Amino acid sequence: MAPRWKGKDAKSKKDAEAEALKEPISVHIAVQAEQLDLLDKAYFGQPVRNVAKDMYWFQLTLEEAFYLCYSLKCLKINRGADTSPLNDEELWHCFNSKKQAFSFYYKAYSHLRMKNWVVRSGAQYGVDFIVYRHHPARVHSEYGVLVRSQDNDDDDVNGRLRVWSDVQCTTRLLGSVAKTLLVLYVNKNGHSDGSPLYLENYAVEERTISRWSPEQCRERSL
Repeated sequence: MAPRWKGKDAKSKKDAEAEALKEPISVHIAVQAEQLDLLDKAYFGQPVRNVAKDMYWFQLTLEEAFYLCYSLKCLKINRGADTSPLNDEELWHCFNSKKQAFSFYYKAYSHLRMKNWVVRSGAQYGVDFIVYRHHPARVHSEYGVLVRSQDNDDDDVNGRLRVWSDVQCTTRLLGSVAKTLLVLYVNKNGHSDGSPLYLENYAVEERTISRWSPEQCRERSL
């Protein structure tokens, strides 16, 4: 089923499609069978569709794409077919312009990846990420992750967990699918998001939140 672009007439719908294709919210790369196998084993991105024999499209989130470029140094991204690859600074500014609070989400993503967790989108469960101890084909995810900020001037990364009802709903939903809520508080420590070099100065605090059950936690009588 083709996407239904917004607009009052055919021209405005065509313009909306052109703008969307010009400013994607994810990164698409063409890979061959060997690269497809590597991405699958490390579990980066999602396969989209075949484009030719032994060639496939792979869709990466912005966090995944920047991690492969900046941290692993195994991917180069161009603005177009006839342009040179973006350097780390250019790519950082590009992704920050595409996604609000990208620096917070990327710090949280890279923090989990550095600890050998497989990190995937948590949209299905109403959180930012879900994490697996091993390949998702072999094990269920253990945590649903929400990213928060500890900076006084920017304490609304995703607007979550500001009221108790949100905490209760999130923990109840995750508990129903055998997951624990993990909140990552990212502190910039006075640094800006003007360069990826500042990421080393960001701090991440981990907190787990679980739903308390009176029946399970009641002390047994002697």
